[in-house]
Amino acid sequence: MSAASGNSVKAAHVPAFLNPTKYIVLIIATTLIMGTSFPVGKIGMMYAPPFLLMGLRYILAGGLMALALRKRPIPRKWRAWGKIILIGLFQSAGVMGCAYYSMNWISSGESAIITFTNPLIVIVLSALLYNLSYRSSQWIGVIVGFVGILVTFGWHMSFSPGTWIGFGGAISFAVSTLLIKRWGIDYDTFVLTAYQMLAGGSALLLLSAWTEQPHFIVTTVSILSLLYLTLICSILQFSLWFYLLQNSDPAQTSSYLFLAPFFGVLSSWFLIGEQVQWFVGAGGVLIGLGIYLVNRRSAKKKQDASHSVTSG
Repeated sequence: MSAASGNSVKAAHVPAFLNPTKYIVLIIATTLIMGTSFPVGKIGMMYAPPFLLMGLRYILAGGLMALALRKRPIPRKWRAWGKIILIGLFQSAGVMGCAYYSMNWISSGESAIITFTNPLIVIVLSALLYNLSYRSSQWIGVIVGFVGILVTFGWHMSFSPGTWIGFGGAISFAVSTLLIKRWGIDYDTFVLTAYQMLAGGSALLLLSAWTEQPHFIVTTVSILSLLYLTLICSILQFSLWFYLLQNSDPAQTSSYLFLAPFFGVLSSWFLIGEQVQWFVGAGGVLIGLGIYLVNRRSAKKKQDASHSVTSG
């Protein structure tokens, strides 16, 4: 198989070395964890302000990973460290900092809706910056998926400072997605995960010291919440997410982020008793349809991909 053919297959669909079953399982696991971070974070914010809680989460997660990975090679050049820090500022500090700070004006559901408009922004930025072309059905799929998110949360949106802060988080999410795809291949996935969290966590702690009255009320619930956010929603989630971005088309993979707020609603019902309305099911159907349209390939492209693999 020629290099050109290999690149066309990679851009069109999931790479050959990441089989479809494994890809789907990892996507569902990652988006489910992302969804649970909203209600667990809401519980944690009863005991600590948002920037402090997120800062502790990422400092602990990054520190634990860095300690476990101390025998792995780390970057030696300042330029390489600069890239890691930049990813951390966008991925850890930017996304979650904006998402949780926006909740001072809007609900957690609205914050989740806005944060996960990321797939649409990724496709727009990919088209503008990298001249990547996407089929009309993919654009329609992203829009349908976004409508599904709105329906999932009951179509209750309001414009306030929190709305724009939330969009800032979505843009930060999109930028970090593209940066990871562009630079991530040069790093060990776990090393990148650890040190970008340390960078983002440090920035969030500085924000907390500047804008909040830092405090953490120690209880069994607060400790369990912080541990879950640290071990599951940070270490495991980021490792899975970075791995997926490095081994697939970022716009295609990001389209599955439409599942995260859907899982967030369900986990909020299960963990903190928030009521699930009928429109959650309707939104879920639209989200599924949007994902199908974004990832569907035409019969001709399937034949071309199959021929390329066979030729190789």
